Amino acid sequence: MKNKTLGRVAITEVVLLVGVLAGYLIAIAATLRRVSETLARVTFGVRAIERQTAPLGATLRDVNADLATVADALEGSDGRSPGT
Repeated sequence: MKNKTLGRVAITEVVLLVGVLAGYLIAIAATLRRVSETLARVTFGVRAIERQTAPLGATLRDVNADLATVADALEGSDGRSPGT
């Protein structure tokens, strides 16, 4: 009789342990789903920014070339390099 009671208690404990672990795993899975959704939104936003700023590449190359010309002209005017 005592062995049956101990067996039932052991089985009950195992079932409770499995239930608690399953609950934690479900909570972790839900958190990971939310994180995945947030990362998808961030990725979408970054791609939108990338598309909107893509036309700036050629313009910035032209601006940098003009600034390099100005820097060369300034360097030649006083014999010192810009920034010194």
